[in-house]
Amino acid sequence: MTRESIGIVAGKGQFPALVARGAREAGLGVVMCGFHGHTDPSLEHEADTFAMLHLGALNKLIEFFREHGVNRLCFAGAISKPKALDLRPDFRAAKVLFKLRSKGDDVLLRAVMDELESEGLRIVQAAELVPGLRGPSGVLTRRQPTAEEWEDLRYGWPIAQTIGRMDIGQCIVVKRGMVVAVEGLEGTDALLRRGAELGGEGCVAVKIVKPGQDERIDLPALGTATMRTLVDGKYACLAFHAGKTLFFDREEALKLADAHSLSIVGLDEAFGNE
Repeated sequence: MTRESIGIVAGKGQFPALVARGAREAGLGVVMCGFHGHTDPSLEHEADTFAMLHLGALNKLIEFFREHGVNRLCFAGAISKPKALDLRPDFRAAKVLFKLRSKGDDVLLRAVMDELESEGLRIVQAAELVPGLRGPSGVLTRRQPTAEEWEDLRYGWPIAQTIGRMDIGQCIVVKRGMVVAVEGLEGTDALLRRGAELGGEGCVAVKIVKPGQDERIDLPALGTATMRTLVDGKYACLAFHAGKTLFFDREEALKLADAHSLSIVGLDEAFGNE
């Protein structure tokens, strides 16, 4: 009996490798496709079959997965959004882009997913292959948020949801009841650096899943790099969307947070409604 293979569309970071290993543990073969300028070429060693394409080569991507008998496909790892602006779409990708009124993350990704599924490639959630990556709810560090920090979290949570609903970004920085910075194309780490420059010591960051976002793709993520950025910026607290955020290298990241009295909190969907 032929072993089923899962397709992985790989971006940057460690997530594609972790998903590939999770797939193997589940008894699946791994067919992986990455993109020049975004994906680490060494990921080839994590796959049974690997190809590197230019971002925008949608027809080649579909042909690659179909050629290797893939029926299920997942997305793992980030694509640098500023670099993505330089993509050169093939004719098929250009037709998808032409139909769109908006080029926001969610709209664009859903359009690409619809095109893939029209070819019989069913999109599944990569996180299902590594469920232990989901960040839990509650205060995860030794230090609890102060009363003032909780107030900033309650203030920032609905604002982050509103910005997310507009398909702008997943993270905001607040301080003393004011929005300091909002994530755009630059990504979370660059936002956090900008927030620290503008707000100074003691800022609070809120990172969420955009309301209505298709959670099969582009889940928010954090890890040791995020913690180092928070520490360097002298942040007081970070809250993330519990159960819907990928938390990489959690033990190491929380140890770093504890060493600098940084409070890390996983918030449930109903936060602020109690």
